[in-house]
Amino acid sequence: MSEAVAISGSASPMAPARGVGMVRAWLLVIAGMVYLMILVGGATRLTDSGLSMTDWDPLHPFPPMSEAEWVEEFTNYRAQTLQAQVVNPDMTLEGFKGIFWWEWGHRQLGRVIGVVFLIPFLFFWLTGRTTRKLMPHLMGLFALGGLQAFIGWWMVSSGVGDTELVSVAPYRLMTHFGLALLIIAYCFWLWLELGATRRGMATQAKPWANAIICVTGVQMLLGALVAGLDAGRGFTDWPLMSGEVIPSTMWMFDPFWRNFFENPATTQFLHRLTAYGLLGVALWCAWRFRSQHWSLFGLFAGLAGMQAVLGIATLMRAAPLDMSLTHQGLGVILVLAATRLVWTSRAAS
Repeated sequence: MSEAVAISGSASPMAPARGVGMVRAWLLVIAGMVYLMILVGGATRLTDSGLSMTDWDPLHPFPPMSEAEWVEEFTNYRAQTLQAQVVNPDMTLEGFKGIFWWEWGHRQLGRVIGVVFLIPFLFFWLTGRTTRKLMPHLMGLFALGGLQAFIGWWMVSSGVGDTELVSVAPYRLMTHFGLALLIIAYCFWLWLELGATRRGMATQAKPWANAIICVTGVQMLLGALVAGLDAGRGFTDWPLMSGEVIPSTMWMFDPFWRNFFENPATTQFLHRLTAYGLLGVALWCAWRFRSQHWSLFGLFAGLAGMQAVLGIATLMRAAPLDMSLTHQGLGVILVLAATRLVWTSRAAS
């Protein structure tokens, strides 16, 4: 049975008449830096470093410059976080420096991204290398970056002061991570919109592409909850969980809704279940649309298969840092592959 295939080769109305190559390269640089930011943030969480800086002072980017300043930072950490008292009661100053540098580096990278975005943006604007249709998107990206900084501190503040948490609140970590995914996908989408070739795609494939990116987004957010709860280190057998098909502790929290955000068994079970569903849909689409657009659907299915295998291997090894970061990094690539699918499907109507 034949299927309609849409092909678009027209230039985007967003594209400026000159300098479009520079703008696209700049967007790729921003996306690459956000990708690095996500990996550094993952390492910060997995090493329990996120609470080492107990204040937020955007105008003071410098680390401690003397022994007295280091002692002050360490004293603040021990006095203002339950993590220091419960998880790291025997931590030395040298040990504190080890976790401090992760969080400090994460924050400084965020500042650098802001500068790398703002200066070229002003240059493109003042020299006519933007358009009226592109400008709102670039301003939106900048606003999202600023919002991300506030959400980052909102996340860290959940583990500082009068709190029962020994790490950041998982749902706040999920929000912070989700916004980072939105920013990198937005950069990539604009890069595509300003010059990529939109190849043909079966009209019937459009809703499947939309479904894939939605399920991928949910799966990544579930992964953030798993990381925030250290759930990847609690159930290390597969395909069962502690010898059970459905873990008996899934619904132990009251009220019921807390299980979806605070129960390690629930979050890991849902993360696994969603992974099976995503892989199944990806493989089906790769087969179903192989003759019309096999490359993008096939690419996504291949990445989803790699991610599933890596995820299983990671949890069976109790989520070591290197494998966990690789799993996270490949997940971001999966989001970008899904973004490309949806962007391409826009020509199908």
